[in-house]
Amino acid sequence: MVQINTSGEDAKNGISPSSCEELVKYIIHECDSLRFLGLMTIGTNFETLTEPNPDFLLLVKLKESICKGLNLDIKKVELSMGMSSNYEESIQLGSTNVRVGSTIFGERDYSNQ
Repeated sequence: MVQINTSGEDAKNGISPSSCEELVKYIIHECDSLRFLGLMTIGTNFETLTEPNPDFLLLVKLKESICKGLNLDIKKVELSMGMSSNYEESIQLGSTNVRVGSTIFGERDYSNQ
């Protein structure tokens, strides 16, 4: 998975959306030990958003653009977006992987950090 910083937040990792296609192309053609599976993002956690998450929409758009630009089968490129608080929306927008650790294991304790 290639992680994209769709929100532009400094606290989140990933490459910029504008560098995405170039990196995917490099992985596919130059990195024999790697297999490109798809794109992932953490995205901004909007608690009161009434519209689709713009970070999720951007990742879907990037997937479509990369598949067209690199002639990839769109059905074989996965999306990983969404976490415990917004996984339902991410699935509706096409996510094939979600991270729901907080739902399973509970909230993280950051008090000792």
